[in-house]
Amino acid sequence: MNYDVRGKIAILTLDEPNKLNALTTGIRTGIREGLQRADKDDEVRVTIITGAGGKAFCAGADIGTFDFDPENARAFFIDAMEVLSAPERALKPVITAVNGIAYGGGFELALASDFILAAESARFAVPEIKLGLLPGFAIVRLQDIVGRAKAKEMSMLGDPIDAMEASRLGIVSRVVPNERLLSDAIALAERIASQPRLAVQMAKSFYNRGLGGDEMRHAIDGFPFLLTHADAREGINAFLEKREPRFDER
Repeated sequence: MNYDVRGKIAILTLDEPNKLNALTTGIRTGIREGLQRADKDDEVRVTIITGAGGKAFCAGADIGTFDFDPENARAFFIDAMEVLSAPERALKPVITAVNGIAYGGGFELALASDFILAAESARFAVPEIKLGLLPGFAIVRLQDIVGRAKAKEMSMLGDPIDAMEASRLGIVSRVVPNERLLSDAIALAERIASQPRLAVQMAKSFYNRGLGGDEMRHAIDGFPFLLTHADAREGINAFLEKREPRFDER
């Protein structure tokens, strides 16, 4: 994870493009520590999260590291939910600049931010259903943005949507040309940073009031259960073996 400060703006860059910036242990640690560092820096007013390389913002979980043991799976998911919700819990505003695919956990990380700017090439999806699983953070947040029916459709089909559709659904604040993504994100961050610091932080706190709680716990408890089912093992193995899954048809 690269951490850079430009004036009053901290920029966190997911920096494993060879893995499509998947949520490896290093990137998860970098997200958590980077947002904490920005919150503790009195000079920083706004944080931007983006991805290295032009293909992906973040492709989601590092599926090859999944552990089917229920206890280990629950511990992993608790850690993952803490990371994915970190932008929401951060004291200062967070802008996500999505420069390519934002799938699974990558999409959920963006959902937890205060604003999403998307490059024209951006794509969003919660494809966990194709692995016999369900999204975690998105299952408790997506319907508040796109409505229950659309959230069910996205979660049950797992198909990606483009940047313009994401904008129409209210997921994305702005769609910008690829080459302007970071500069436009910085410009927005600078405008926010020019506003009264305490009022901005309180606005974020007030709008986010009531988030968390039982729905988070339900998501955390549901993930290990699904992971123990044969469909999840088949879906994950098929993904790793680059073949179509053969789910139980009973």
